[in-house]
Amino acid sequence: MRSARRRAQALSGSLLRQLVVIFFTVLALFPLYFMLVSSLKSKADYLENKFNLPPHPIIDNFLTAFAGEKFLIRFANSTILTVGSVALSLLIACLAAYAFARMQFPGKRTLFNLMLSLMVIPPVVMVVPLFVTMVRLGLVNTYQGAILIYIGLLLPFSVYMMTNFFQTIPREIVEAARIDGCSSFGVFTRILMPLSAPAVITLTVVNSLWVWNELLIALIFLQRDEMKTLMVGIASMRSRIYVDIPATMAGLLVATIPIVVLYLFGQRYFIRGLIGGAVK
Repeated sequence: MRSARRRAQALSGSLLRQLVVIFFTVLALFPLYFMLVSSLKSKADYLENKFNLPPHPIIDNFLTAFAGEKFLIRFANSTILTVGSVALSLLIACLAAYAFARMQFPGKRTLFNLMLSLMVIPPVVMVVPLFVTMVRLGLVNTYQGAILIYIGLLLPFSVYMMTNFFQTIPREIVEAARIDGCSSFGVFTRILMPLSAPAVITLTVVNSLWVWNELLIALIFLQRDEMKTLMVGIASMRSRIYVDIPATMAGLLVATIPIVVLYLFGQRYFIRGLIGGAVK
């Protein structure tokens, strides 16, 4: 009798957990569903019912999105900024993390803690001093200026995560490489980096997602029309010219595809990278 009651409690607990997981999964995927079905509807179909499947699917909204607001130029701008800032920040973060994880130098702990404190500072409080600095350097409305700012914002978390991941790699492997005559840079390129693929791919996905969707820095530091990013362009589509929600959803759906593809590519490393970077 008691064992039957325990099995019933275990079954009900498992069922409850499954229901919670299903609920949050549906909640997370609903925006994607809304974008997809809205992008395939006409304005009349959308106004008649916003959430049902499109009764007569059309692709005119994608043509409208591509034709309006220099969509392809903004797509290229977002790609340049994302690739440039993520690649450079990863390179700098890996080199810095190697020094913090495997080298001894004066002020190491203080410098590391100082860098970690930068993670809690919101970008909005740095906008004014950054803008004044960029104006003096002549870097407003340039790719270099925006990439420089993005690198500065990405570095604290990237260095923190890579440092923790490097520290999880057994010292015996590094010492064996040194005994075999490997230099410090050789240990970094031949031992640590190949073993850190999960953390590097995880950082690439997370940082790319942030830069691709970022709006504040792109809006303030890239003011010329031909320099605007995809997210700024889509935001202005809705507020200035269009109240065409299906066309806006079509633009957002296309803007989402690169990040989804990137995530699917790095999915197998994602959880391992997050866990490895979070636990010493």
